[in-house]
Amino acid sequence: MKNFIRIAVAIGLVASAKPDARAGAAIRDVLHTYETALNAKDLETVVSLYGSEPVFMPQHSSALAGRDAVRAGYQHVFETIQLSIRFEIHEIQQTGDWAWARTSSTGRTRILATGAEVTEGNNELFVFRRENGAWKIHRYLFSTNRPRS
Repeated sequence: MKNFIRIAVAIGLVASAKPDARAGAAIRDVLHTYETALNAKDLETVVSLYGSEPVFMPQHSSALAGRDAVRAGYQHVFETIQLSIRFEIHEIQQTGDWAWARTSSTGRTRILATGAEVTEGNNELFVFRRENGAWKIHRYLFSTNRPRS
């Protein structure tokens, strides 16, 4: 019974938290900066958008936990492919210092080893945490919505 009460109180606190009116715009800015940095293969900008304890969960791969692992993951991405994608933001939800965004992306990917180009399409889920007043990517997960043939 005590656990039930604790859970009910926690749900009530989350439900009663008021969204920050500026959070949505700030998170959109992070997502647009991320899109631009991915397309430009800008490793430093991508890594700077992640928080202090990030986890990147790319499709067909183990989760990359921690800043060093996330950096290495994106370095590998940029060494093997060239992205030309656009994100569409479907929704952003925020409460307190936490938020999440559901997006999708479309575009083209060039495989650098072969020069082949493929159509790209993904569904994404970003979890954000506000750190020192700035919204940072805390968790990022994506999966294809256009399987390659």
